[in-house]
Amino acid sequence: MSRILIVLSAADTWERTDGSAYPTGYWAEELAAPYETFVAAGHTVEFASPGGVLQPLDRHSADPAVAGPDCAHHVRVAEAALREFGTPLRLADVDPDRYDAVVLPGGHGPLVDLYRDPDLGALLARVDGDGRIVGAVCHGPAGLLSATGPDGRWLYAGRRMAAFTDEEEQLFGTADGAPWLLASRLRERAAVHESGPAYQAFTVVDGNLVTGQNPASSTPMAEQVVAALRDRDTVGAPAHA
Repeated sequence: MSRILIVLSAADTWERTDGSAYPTGYWAEELAAPYETFVAAGHTVEFASPGGVLQPLDRHSADPAVAGPDCAHHVRVAEAALREFGTPLRLADVDPDRYDAVVLPGGHGPLVDLYRDPDLGALLARVDGDGRIVGAVCHGPAGLLSATGPDGRWLYAGRRMAAFTDEEEQLFGTADGAPWLLASRLRERAAVHESGPAYQAFTVVDGNLVTGQNPASSTPMAEQVVAALRDRDTVGAPAHA
């Protein structure tokens, strides 16, 4: 079976344009649903973050009025998974050759640190360059912005992808005062951003890149990652020990 690295942000606040600090953290469903899907398929899951910091839970993702009736389950699964694994790996110390897939969940944290993290950029460049699987959901695709080549060109320019939309950010109430909006930034950097209806599951597969639009896309994104890993195994691509 494969080894999958889930990369979390280390941010607990998102500074707004008015100087206020918006509390953030990992979004429970976006961590729990992929974790459950990967483990059920027999894969090993590890966690990493900048500095090995354990990001807190985004409390919005534990609120049924915001995150739906299954949020308590997602919180339990996410907290148990992180507790069992222990301190996340330091992103700077991660050996990219250990992993068959790298997955980036959301929460607003990736807009704070992962989008410009050089260690993540180097990791993604190595994994994507080898044709291994890269997955991201909701605000997780912000982390893709970190991956640039020696010439400074964004490695994902021209690639098809989904991400939390500007419309969804407006509906969530966090667009006004945001330093930048993810979907707009991806398009500015020449991504081919695709989207479905607000807050409905929507995924895009472009070669080895698998992305989901919002929390509801977490399980479908993870299922696509599992399918992509299965396809690689079928054609004889080597697993990474």
